[in-house]
Amino acid sequence: MPTSSIEEYREQAQFIRVDNHNIACWQSIPTALDENQHKETIVFIHGFPSASWDWHHLWLKLADRYHLLAFDMLGFGLSDKPLPHQYSLQEQANIAFSVLAHHQVSDCHILAHDYGNSVAQEILTRAFERQEDPNFRPSIHSMCFLNGGLFAESHRPLFMQKLLKSSLGPLICRFMSKDSLMKSFLKIFGDKTPPSNYEIEVLWELLEYKKGTQVLHDLLSYIDERSQHRTRWVQAMQQTRVPLHFINGVQDPISGLHMLEQYQELMPNPQTTALDVGHYPQLEAPNLVLDAFTAFIEQHQYSKAC
Repeated sequence: MPTSSIEEYREQAQFIRVDNHNIACWQSIPTALDENQHKETIVFIHGFPSASWDWHHLWLKLADRYHLLAFDMLGFGLSDKPLPHQYSLQEQANIAFSVLAHHQVSDCHILAHDYGNSVAQEILTRAFERQEDPNFRPSIHSMCFLNGGLFAESHRPLFMQKLLKSSLGPLICRFMSKDSLMKSFLKIFGDKTPPSNYEIEVLWELLEYKKGTQVLHDLLSYIDERSQHRTRWVQAMQQTRVPLHFINGVQDPISGLHMLEQYQELMPNPQTTALDVGHYPQLEAPNLVLDAFTAFIEQHQYSKAC
């Protein structure tokens, strides 16, 4: 995934079978002659309703220093989008563990966004619950969140998301278009960092792939799951030994400044970075995200966090 090219994104995808579904994956592989062959691994977990393509700006700049791994979750991007299917965050976490096992990742840093935050919270919680188990893998060196509903009670979904989640959802999905996606994204990006036409083109193409618009209604069950697991996840975040960081685009109406303030209130010794952008910092201000993220993980290289 070295560039923003959707063609290269498709060409470089590798597929693995997880529970009879095809899951699209990408990784940067150190060469045999690379003196940094044993680089630490960064795992990227994307958000809703997009895909791992979101990470392309960071990918190119991190690949020379780290082993990188990304995957499109079930129902997203180039992965399978079964319908009917009861999508769940628990299942996505299981898939994440399967992807890591397939690529023999025994330890890693995790960078997550939006829906991916909830999957990362479940991964963190399982690690916390088994932190004394020497057989539990992977070992998490650090976890960094971008904008997302870390606390269910502070998540403010768009009106369109509420409609999609309602009984009208399957009907609304039929009328979704590239224009409606643009309108929704303009509401959540920063005033000075709107999505480009090309970004919308790519995101819409990935959304439409394998009739992905038809599964949006089912994927939105994650909103209820966040409430269901809220206490368990937050307790793990508050008590884990894994270093945590929250990079937040404060203009985001869904999970912006208000989410950052709650994070700072609830987390012990919170490490945070506020950026003057919206819901997609990795697309809106990738260099600022890169600086904040690399500064954070460089503090925690080779740590035995969990």
